[in-house]
Amino acid sequence: MRERFRGINVVHLPDYDRLPDEISNTDIFVGYSLRPKQFAQAEKLKWLHSTAAGVAQLMYSELRASGIEVTNIRGVHAIPMAEHVVGMLLTLARRFPDMHRHQLASRWAQQEIWDASVRPRELSGQILLLVGFGVVGSEVARRAQPFGMKIWAVTRSAKVGGELAGLVDRVFSAAQLDDALPQADFVVLAAPETPETFHLLDARRLALMKPSAYLINVARGSLVDEAALIESLRRGAIAGAALDVTAQEPLPPDSPLWSLENCVITPHTSGVTDFYWQRQTDLLLENLDRWFSGRELLNRVDLARGY
Repeated sequence: MRERFRGINVVHLPDYDRLPDEISNTDIFVGYSLRPKQFAQAEKLKWLHSTAAGVAQLMYSELRASGIEVTNIRGVHAIPMAEHVVGMLLTLARRFPDMHRHQLASRWAQQEIWDASVRPRELSGQILLLVGFGVVGSEVARRAQPFGMKIWAVTRSAKVGGELAGLVDRVFSAAQLDDALPQADFVVLAAPETPETFHLLDARRLALMKPSAYLINVARGSLVDEAALIESLRRGAIAGAALDVTAQEPLPPDSPLWSLENCVITPHTSGVTDFYWQRQTDLLLENLDRWFSGRELLNRVDLARGY
C-alpha cells in the first residue's frame, strides 16, 4: 500500500489498543470490526473495509444510518470453502469417520459398515440443497455437478441469473425452504448471518429432513438451533452432520457434539488456504485503486440487507 499509494499515510496497528489515538483522523479503516463506541470517534471515516466476509458485527444502527461505504472480503474464501464442502460430502457419503474409528481399533469392519443403518453411498443422483447461493454456494455447485448430483438452491427471491442458472436444477425462495428440505439428501448452509437466518434450521425444520440426510454448515453457528441438532443426531433423526462453525467458538470441551459419532467437527477452517492473505491484499489494492479513481468499489455491503 505504501509503495503504490505514496500520498496516503498508512498506519498499521497490530491490535486495537492504540485505536482511540488514531481513529478520529482516519478516512479509511481496514480491519475486522469497529464497535459502536469506536465508530462514534471516527469523525472523518468515509470507507470501512472489513477483513471478514460476515459483517453481522457491523450492523448496528449508527453505522447503518451513517451512509459511509462498507466493503468486505466476499469471495476470498470461496474456493477453499467449496473444496471443503466437497471433502465433507465425500467424507459423509463414504462413511470415512466410521472407517477411521475401525482402523484405530485394528478392525477389518467390512460387514459392520455394510450392516450399519446408513450405508456408504454414491454422490451421483443425490439431491444437494444449497441454502444460500452466493460466491460460496455457486462454487460448491460447480464442483458438485461433475459428481452427477442434482443441485437445488435456496435464494431470497428464488432467482438465479446469468451463467449461474446453468448450475442448478431447481431454485426455491427462502419461504419455500420447508418444501425443499424433505427431499434433500445433503443440506449445505452457506447463507449470511442476519436476523432472518438466526436458527434458520430449528427443531421443526430439522424434523423435516430425511433420516438419511446429512447437514453441512460452513456459514455461521447461529443458523442452526444447536440443542435441537444435538437431539436430532443423538436420535438418528438425520444421518449426520459436518460442522465447521458452532454457536460458541471455540466449541466448549463439554459440548456433546464432540462425542457424537455421526458428527464431524472442523475448527472453522473451511476458508483456510495458503492463498488467503494474497487474495486479501489483491482485493484491497484493487479497491484502493477504484477509490482514488472514483470508481465503484468491489464487494459493497448492502447495509439494508446486512450483507
